[in-house]
Amino acid sequence: MLIYLGFSAVVAFMATLLLLRFGHPSLPAAAHLVFAVGIMPLIFAAISHFVPVLTRSGHPHRHLLLAPLLLQLTGVLAFLDFTGAVPAGSTPAAVAALLVSILFSGWLLRRARHTVGRPHPGWLWYFAAIVNLDLALMLVPAMNWWPQVRNELRLLHLHLNTLGFVGLTALGTLQVLLPTALSDPDADAAQRLRHDLPWAAGGALLVAIGAACWPPLALSGAVMYLAVVFRIGLALLRRYGWRTIAGDGAAASLAAALAGFLLLLVLGIAHAFKALDGRDAVPAFVVAFLLPLVTGALAQLLPVWFHPGKRTPARTRMHAALRCGGSLRSPVFILGGILLALGIDEGMWLAAAGMLSFSGALTNSLLAIRSESDQ
Repeated sequence: MLIYLGFSAVVAFMATLLLLRFGHPSLPAAAHLVFAVGIMPLIFAAISHFVPVLTRSGHPHRHLLLAPLLLQLTGVLAFLDFTGAVPAGSTPAAVAALLVSILFSGWLLRRARHTVGRPHPGWLWYFAAIVNLDLALMLVPAMNWWPQVRNELRLLHLHLNTLGFVGLTALGTLQVLLPTALSDPDADAAQRLRHDLPWAAGGALLVAIGAACWPPLALSGAVMYLAVVFRIGLALLRRYGWRTIAGDGAAASLAAALAGFLLLLVLGIAHAFKALDGRDAVPAFVVAFLLPLVTGALAQLLPVWFHPGKRTPARTRMHAALRCGGSLRSPVFILGGILLALGIDEGMWLAAAGMLSFSGALTNSLLAIRSESDQ
């Protein structure tokens, strides 16, 4: 399932880039194709993979593994609603996704309570992220019930999803995954995760509320969030150095996602001062942050999912194939995202070039697996 959802996310990205480049479907439909069909199920699957490690517990029950697939179905329903194929499908999709998410949160809390010793603080970032998602999903039927405040609720929904759900998940994972990619665990990561969560979660919430109601509140939240992201980036640079990070394709992509997130927060402040068009923010978020994040994470995780257990030569070869070009793709994604944030549509071509490069690396890694199985 993890492998399937990883490939689903890549397909969702590629399809969205093609659809946006040729003007179809609408921006909300494209956003739901990326977030609800590609990213949300992959995040839940990844959490179900990481939490047993963070809590030193066993594998999740097989019924729980259905949660990401159910969420993907709700995402497809929401996407079809925005394309006009299934009118009024968003509300039942949001309610169903909310129920699945709440049940998943219950499993997460039980795992944290029954851990041996003290659980790794990374699980709290996941829980906070899911709480943001739950709040965002609750707002979907509210938009239909109170159309007079639909725009405010839409902005709240958007920021709770991007900065809250996706942002907190990414920052909590990245601080463990990047050191893992470099085979050099960061002993300070746990302490940093404990310290930074209130500031990151608080910043995301303030930005969401402020964007919907009062821009000065959003500015204060953005500054809080910026401080956390800057602190993470500085800690990683001090520990590993930019040469070490840039020399590994997976680590370079994950670091680029962090840099892209930092830049987007700065550009978001510019948007609050009406210097940039808010409609350009979502494509920029996808290209400058999500594309390097997901390609970097998959470069590290897909070989583990294909070859579980102890490290094998086959896993090492697959890691090498997926890392190939990662250091070059990273600045391409960031530059493409910046261009899109500035309203320059040509940034989409850079995003497409980066994804084609990763697709080539992915194809090479799969061909290597096939040749090994044929021998």
